[in-house]
Amino acid sequence: MIEGFGVDIVEVRRIKAAVKKFGSHFLDKIFTLREIAYCKGKGAPEQHLAARFAAKEAVYKAFGGDGNNPIAWTDVEIINDKHGKPLVILKGTAKRLMTKRKVKKAVVSLSHTKNYAVGNCILLK
Repeated sequence: MIEGFGVDIVEVRRIKAAVKKFGSHFLDKIFTLREIAYCKGKGAPEQHLAARFAAKEAVYKAFGGDGNNPIAWTDVEIINDKHGKPLVILKGTAKRLMTKRKVKKAVVSLSHTKNYAVGNCILLK
């Protein structure tokens, strides 16, 4: 059964500009070390960062995003399995919300082009 759904789209240039302007301060606030390392290893890291940013927003929206239970950016980690499939790891507030709502699994999907990145999340009971 679906408990929640979220989707978000991001302009890649916004993420690229934030990285250029704020550097590691921005990266460390939004992304985990594993996410940063993965994206930096790609030919167009800003596209991969933008996709993860969108997926994190989608997770927040899937939980309701009401502001009463703020989820830190790094409480949501988007990694890839050995086949390239994106996986979401929830920590902190996000993990507590998952337990409270009896969510068994959070599933994410990402896509990106040169200009846009999209992420979506389905919470399953």
